[in-house]
Amino acid sequence: MARSPSVAAVRSRLAPVVRRLSVAVAARAAVDLRALAAFRVGLGALLIADLLRRSRSLSAFYTDAGVLPRRALFADYSEVYSLHALSGEPWAVASLFAVAGVVALALAVGYRTRLATVVSWLLLLSLQARNPMVLNAGDSLLAMLLFWGAFLPLGARWSVDSVRQDDTGGEAEPGSRGPAVATFASTGVLLQLLVMYATNALHKLEGDLWTSGEAVAYVMQADHFTYHLGNLLPQFPALLRAATFAWIALLFASPLLVVLTGVPRAALASLFVGMHLGMAATMRIDLFPVVSVVGFVPFFQTPVWDAAERGLDRFGPSGVVARWRARLGSAGGTLASLDPSPPSPRLGGHGRLGGLRNGLSAGVGAGRTVLSTALPAVFVALILLSSAASVGYGEVPDRGEEVLDTVEMDQHWQMFAPDPVRTTRWFAAPGALEHGGERDVLRDAAVSLDRPPDVDVTYPTARWRKYLSNVGSTDNERHRSYLANYLCAEWNRTHATAVENVTVYRLYERTDPYNGTVTAANEFELIEYDCSGAFVQNE
Repeated sequence: MARSPSVAAVRSRLAPVVRRLSVAVAARAAVDLRALAAFRVGLGALLIADLLRRSRSLSAFYTDAGVLPRRALFADYSEVYSLHALSGEPWAVASLFAVAGVVALALAVGYRTRLATVVSWLLLLSLQARNPMVLNAGDSLLAMLLFWGAFLPLGARWSVDSVRQDDTGGEAEPGSRGPAVATFASTGVLLQLLVMYATNALHKLEGDLWTSGEAVAYVMQADHFTYHLGNLLPQFPALLRAATFAWIALLFASPLLVVLTGVPRAALASLFVGMHLGMAATMRIDLFPVVSVVGFVPFFQTPVWDAAERGLDRFGPSGVVARWRARLGSAGGTLASLDPSPPSPRLGGHGRLGGLRNGLSAGVGAGRTVLSTALPAVFVALILLSSAASVGYGEVPDRGEEVLDTVEMDQHWQMFAPDPVRTTRWFAAPGALEHGGERDVLRDAAVSLDRPPDVDVTYPTARWRKYLSNVGSTDNERHRSYLANYLCAEWNRTHATAVENVTVYRLYERTDPYNGTVTAANEFELIEYDCSGAFVQNE
């Protein structure tokens, strides 16, 4: 009777397979530390740009004198966790903007990097919770990239932290010693982009314009989205059809982003980057294309960065890399000298004190293991489950759903899906003035319900377009009164002649991009509002 192989023999046979599998997985999860440094700089710059762009409508979107005063926010949203909602005064909100800007700058230069990343993420969530009506996919993606960045050694290269650690012999970040890091967090930051594209691809299959090749042409005829080159592209329908199929093909090729490694992965990532740069040049969709480009930086692995450095040394000015390293070290040393508290030295020693230090080190190490391994592993599983649930292939456990809702990490990516918009949309708000006559109080212009020559310029910013689009939806009746109330109050605050009532219209027309037919402009009255009580919200 043949004896079954022993446990030791089975383990011996499986060991090489497990090792090869581990090496393969690590190679695909690895992110170069230079990529993380560039990623960190990109995140910091994005946060500063986002704050500057939002500040153009600070009072309108984030104060009690705006379109969503706090009492309306608390009434309409059951749970609001926002520092920005503690006060409705412009000076208080502006102060939080300033604090967030300083922290974002610290993140960009790599000063107290992990703390700066966590604080930036919390402040961003707080700002987004203050007015959900102006949010877009770029906001969600930026928050998620910051979340994953909190578990990664973003400050290991090209940072003040790395200079301080070198100068003082302080303890380096876990995973920052080699050229790359391969952890659950690095896996998470890579999967985040994959999840977004794969989910969006499946949503697009639910419509008919993407599979027929007509979707991009319809997007480009929506004049409230397009600008710059986007205003010229409708003249080339064949090119737009090719762009539709190319984008769909890329979306369904997105799993290769984590299957490929090295230069092939970088080549595929570069195609996505090129597509997003094309979006930035043609569509006014705020920072979403740039956020996506920054999200692709971790996909460029060590061979790419090594080749880039060799190229700079060979074809660039003599010693350019060495000079920039020296300059960074000098600047980092200057900034580090301003900090009176150096990094914690390595713990060690002998006797009771040494034992205490080693015990503390072990405790800190255990805590770091939980933060850097267990927690990212849980969230990797949750984002995969949430993505599958959003396209009907599973569900997230109730407790997991609560966690994702709390940290705003639901994976619902329906950008231009199932089908893109088929109409060009604009808004008008005729207001009856006190001494006769009327004026469009939304644009401070003569009243006209006709289609403007360039619809895009009728929106002050992309966030205003997003806000008005949400207000125009059928389930936002109360927000229409908030908008009309704001228009009345703002007009009467800034003009000598008061407005007595306002009517807000949503207008649209449809253009068939392939036969050129245009429907007549249609209008839909959102609200007719008496301005007599418009100042109540400012008390």
